[in-house]
Amino acid sequence: MKFKYQAKNRTGELQVGFVEAGSKDAAVNILVSHDLFILSMESAEKANWFSNLSGYFGRVKRKDMVIFTRQLATLLEARLPLNMALQTLYEQTSQPTLKEAVFQITGDIDAGLSFSQSLERQGAIFSEFFVNMVRTAEVAGNLDETVGFLADYIEKEDILISKARSALIYPGIVIGLFVVVVIIMLTTVFPQLSPIFKESGVKLPLFTRILIGSGELFQNWWWALSIIFMIGTIVLLDYAKSPEGKAIIDELKIRLPIIKKVFLPITMTRFANATSILLKGGVPLAQSLEIVSRTVESSVYSDLFRDVAERVRQGETLSQALGNYPTHIPLLVTQMIAVGESTGQLEKMFGRLSSFYNREADNVVNNIVDLIQPILMVGVGLLVGLLFASILIPLYDLTTSFAG
Repeated sequence: MKFKYQAKNRTGELQVGFVEAGSKDAAVNILVSHDLFILSMESAEKANWFSNLSGYFGRVKRKDMVIFTRQLATLLEARLPLNMALQTLYEQTSQPTLKEAVFQITGDIDAGLSFSQSLERQGAIFSEFFVNMVRTAEVAGNLDETVGFLADYIEKEDILISKARSALIYPGIVIGLFVVVVIIMLTTVFPQLSPIFKESGVKLPLFTRILIGSGELFQNWWWALSIIFMIGTIVLLDYAKSPEGKAIIDELKIRLPIIKKVFLPITMTRFANATSILLKGGVPLAQSLEIVSRTVESSVYSDLFRDVAERVRQGETLSQALGNYPTHIPLLVTQMIAVGESTGQLEKMFGRLSSFYNREADNVVNNIVDLIQPILMVGVGLLVGLLFASILIPLYDLTTSFAG
């Protein structure tokens, strides 16, 4: 079996790689024999659909992370020792996966690991951004303040993502109901009318012929169509999880007009929030951008921020480096950062950008919700009218021929 690992050597350097072994314990023994301290290890074998399904239902939701981080921040602000705060959270946490993670983190700290190292061993739950922020706080000595920042940050993220998702619920329900109506019409109404139209010899409109043919196809081959649909869905979902599929989806988020209006403000809010927090924690700008590249959850922007970080290391200002991506970074962002650089208030400018795009994301999501409803009503109304017209027009022609 093949395992992917993260480990540190005796000098503290991070190593990431793969190891072949018969079991996970054997892989651990191999790495330990090479004087490596293991931070995380997971199977590199492709998970089957059952494992993916189990992982989905057992995952730690963003809402759980919001509650956990907020409670941890409150306990640390009350000057409780970290170990005691984690024990309190272990007793209060009801989510099984997170509860087990807190238990393991507490045990790792008792064994002598730092808080950031303990979190890093739970990489499936705590993001690299979260871990890096805690590591920075341990050096700066402001863990309680940093965890408070993280609680605010994750809470804002949860609100933005929830609003974006809620904007898609209503259209999904309406479209789903329309599809159900179409299927009922195709499988029950049109098959009963089709023999009558054939016997009468009435000339059917093209759309009516298409619907009748679709109904007959669905009635005779529904099982084959269902299998094809299921296989196609599984293949598409699997492809969407691959690096290539994620890259295509991320690119579409930027190119499709309506999706871009929601995605861009959310991404800029995340970028400004994360960079502002990291700069407040004393992290150098280039390193902050490297960390941000791993928190934006978009392969396009992840590559972009890594390139910007490299340009900053080579001597470019941040505004100049971001200016190379006019289609991905709004001009307002570049200009405000340039002002922050010239006045020495870069951290403050990121805070203002975060507030601006946070409001922008709220406005865009609310406007799209208000705009989608009338568009859907008109669009679905036209489709329903066309559907019933495909029945009523032949029936009218049929009654006219009998009357004549």
